[in-house]
Amino acid sequence: MFVKPKRDKGQAAVSRGLFAAARKPRVFLVCPGLHLPGDHNSQGAPRASGLQRCHRLQDSLFSSDSGFSNYRGILNWCVVMLILSNARLFLENLIKYGILVDPIQVVSLFLKDPYSWPALCLVIVANIFAVAAFQVEKRLAVGALTEQAGLLLHGVNLATILCFPAAVAFLLESITPVGSVLALMVYTILFLKLFSYRDVNLWCRERRAGAKAKAALAGKAANGGAAQRTVSYPDNLTYRDLYYFLFAPTLCYELNFPRSPRIRKRFLLRRLLEMLFLTQLQVGLIQQWMVPAIQNSMKPFKDMDYSRIVERLLKLAVPNHLIWLIFFYWLFHSCLNAVAELMQFGDREFYRDWWNSESITYFWQNWNIPVHKWCIRHFYKPMLRRGSSKWAARTAVFLASAFFHEYLVSIPLRMFRLWAFTGMMAQIPLAWIVGRFFRGNYGNAAVWLSLIIGQPVAVLMYVHDYYVLNREAPAAGT
Repeated sequence: MFVKPKRDKGQAAVSRGLFAAARKPRVFLVCPGLHLPGDHNSQGAPRASGLQRCHRLQDSLFSSDSGFSNYRGILNWCVVMLILSNARLFLENLIKYGILVDPIQVVSLFLKDPYSWPALCLVIVANIFAVAAFQVEKRLAVGALTEQAGLLLHGVNLATILCFPAAVAFLLESITPVGSVLALMVYTILFLKLFSYRDVNLWCRERRAGAKAKAALAGKAANGGAAQRTVSYPDNLTYRDLYYFLFAPTLCYELNFPRSPRIRKRFLLRRLLEMLFLTQLQVGLIQQWMVPAIQNSMKPFKDMDYSRIVERLLKLAVPNHLIWLIFFYWLFHSCLNAVAELMQFGDREFYRDWWNSESITYFWQNWNIPVHKWCIRHFYKPMLRRGSSKWAARTAVFLASAFFHEYLVSIPLRMFRLWAFTGMMAQIPLAWIVGRFFRGNYGNAAVWLSLIIGQPVAVLMYVHDYYVLNREAPAAGT
């Protein structure tokens, strides 16, 4: 006889609880796509009853440790905000001042008298100095002049190139400030080109005198093949070679420039259209945006209202910087590429990535490559070879640059305030400060800030002094 064992009430309750728990359905939090290694069956499929995790060790995207770097959407947002902000400023300008663009007024900036073209006459006269330098080099090549006499003649010629147009622009009343600037720019470029022309031909004579046999062998090798089309000294001393160099988009002379195989007509047409469009755009922005801002800045300067001066400075900074950027593209990309394409000039490196500059020095080394190459080749390295320190050579380069900046501004305005000179020399301590205390993006921001704020300060200084000299002084005299 089978006797069923007795269970006490406590055991029965526990059994009922376990049975109920076994029958009760279990609920899991499921995160699709996240499975533990043990949550798969033998075929590799995830088990329905496995615990699936949805969290892992990771940083927020804005944290530096995340490694995330794709901020293209934020960049697009910045561009959209920039466009909207400037559109509001442009609309506000139109509502306040109306349409101020007047293409006819631009002509008066170049000419006072339609029958008198003093700036153009100055440019034509510049040919005399180029021919004079060529004739000196011809006589030096055949030994008709000594090196000391040639150096003296070149020095007089180069000094006259700078002094003659300056005297004409300063004393001749019929020439306008804008016409003076253009004429002086032509003479400054001519000065730099003829300086390089003299140096390179001197180096060729020194090489020929130092090693005649070696130079003769090199000359035969260079001229051995007609396909190479190379020129050796003194065969380069021709008017064709001289004027090719004078019109080429470079300041550094060479006997054999790199040449492109053909003229690309579509490329040239695009550059010409860019030149035409951007010229009109710059003139329109200056008349519509900058001129009213400058005119409204005179009263705060006169009253020495510093808060209003700062407000006007910041208001002028945006259009001034925008026009400067357009001018950079117009000159260094459109104009120089158009000239290079016409002349089949092969070296098109007119600028480098100055917009990524993390130091002031890097900016000045990369934004204007023709001038930078000239300074390194004919100024900086010769000073180092003569025993100067790098710091002294760099300071001398900035000093020369400051002189030419002041030369191109003060003489056309017929006043000497040295704001441009001071601004260029201030780049030396500024370069040290930025290089010492700023790195990476902070250095790049410091460079941009110096460009955006520094230029309007100089513009306001010159405009204020010019206004006082030419507006208030005559009024006080009457």
